Amino acid sequence: MRHLIRIIAVSALFASSAVLAAPKLTVDLTLPEITEGQYHRPYVAVWVEDAKGKPVKTLSLWVWDEGHKWLKDIRRWWRKAGREDMSFVDGIASATRPAGHYKIDWDLKDESGKSVTLGTYTVFIEVVREHGGRDLVRQNIDLTAGDFAAQLPATTETGVIDIRLSGMAH
Repeated sequence: MRHLIRIIAVSALFASSAVLAAPKLTVDLTLPEITEGQYHRPYVAVWVEDAKGKPVKTLSLWVWDEGHKWLKDIRRWWRKAGREDMSFVDGIASATRPAGHYKIDWDLKDESGKSVTLGTYTVFIEVVREHGGRDLVRQNIDLTAGDFAAQLPATTETGVIDIRLSGMAH
């Protein structure tokens, strides 16, 4: 009986470590505190496109509760991913966020839940603020190259953005 319990415990340990080691991409996004002028929380879209520019997955969409009519102001995301299906938008949108640090993870799956194929992708972060600025930053990632880290410089509407790909087999 003890032998069986040990086997189960070791199996559970291996299973949990496999889950922990699952590949993922993490975007650490900072929204700076802006004190000059009229401040409104920004609309933010974080999404991934494949090498052909086709949207793969929207990772995060932060909009004002009644802001659907303003979604088109998140220009690139709207043209690429948003305007085709408002029920999709309703399913992923959440409230705007105040200044602070936010972690956004991607499990390397597309909108349908299927794992993406190895290749090159681009992570986009678009931040738009009423009576403020508009910033669109991007970072290419190559899923065939293994683990990866990049730091994108601060912009008017974002602080430094860290992007990390981890758990990739070499």
